[in-house]
Amino acid sequence: MKVLITGIAGPMGRLVARMLLHAGHEVVGIDRRPWPDAPRGVPVYQADIRKRPAEDVFRSHCPDAAVHMATVTHFTARFEERYRINLQGTRAVFDHCHNYKVKRVVFVGRHTVYGAAPDSPLYHSEDDPPMAVSTFPELADLVAADMYAGSALWRYPEIATAVLRVVYTLGPNRYGTLATFLKGTRVPMVMGFDPLYHFMHERDAARAISVAATTAERGIYNVTGPRPVPLSVLCKATGRQAVSVPEALYGYTTGRFGFPDLPVGATNHVKYPIVVDGARFRDATGFEHEFDEIQTMESFRWS
Repeated sequence: MKVLITGIAGPMGRLVARMLLHAGHEVVGIDRRPWPDAPRGVPVYQADIRKRPAEDVFRSHCPDAAVHMATVTHFTARFEERYRINLQGTRAVFDHCHNYKVKRVVFVGRHTVYGAAPDSPLYHSEDDPPMAVSTFPELADLVAADMYAGSALWRYPEIATAVLRVVYTLGPNRYGTLATFLKGTRVPMVMGFDPLYHFMHERDAARAISVAATTAERGIYNVTGPRPVPLSVLCKATGRQAVSVPEALYGYTTGRFGFPDLPVGATNHVKYPIVVDGARFRDATGFEHEFDEIQTMESFRWS
């Protein structure tokens, strides 16, 4: 099976590529960043997914499946760039897959599209609507990309589309939204709140994506690992110091005193949990995580 991966040069893309290779599949990659030490036999094309050179890769390689991971967050890009990459890039991928008869598409999204709010259910199912726009406007582009990918289920019925809403990832690569939030030695918490954080080991996430790419299941799936833990426990287990900050001062402290720089809307994500139910994905694919919450936190702990 030939699998094309967009965003292959990122840490998660590299993990997925190597897992697919190990399973005997052929891998092709597209990324604006280089991957100079890519495994032998993995061509990586430096191209913007929205541009003609990227379309030429679809045309010339005729992949059986595509895994779209070329999305960015508010931590790594400005809004205008995020909008172009996340929404326009996602549209381009599905257009290319339709035009060049790709049989399978996996869109790798985030569980944060559900939004964090005081009246949210403890466990979100895939039937819950993405509400992050109302609680965290900076996630609007990711929500739009997720919904566009979901609409491919009826717009392109000939393509087996899977939309994965993956919980936060942690691991030795120290990459991702949660890893960026925890990158310092001190982590700001909103005084009076200690929300559950749902995460999984980066290798488990890569394996789940690989499984989704090589099965025929279609639909929207939450992808989870071990049980969630309170933020204070997460900080302690990874060697960080949790610092309680009054909510009125929280926006003033972000980006200062060694704390991460967060948008205003991110405060809700430090106050309220986003926990999801991954039973549908497990039932459809047989996926089971290998790393428990202790092992996952230990893999991210300061040495």
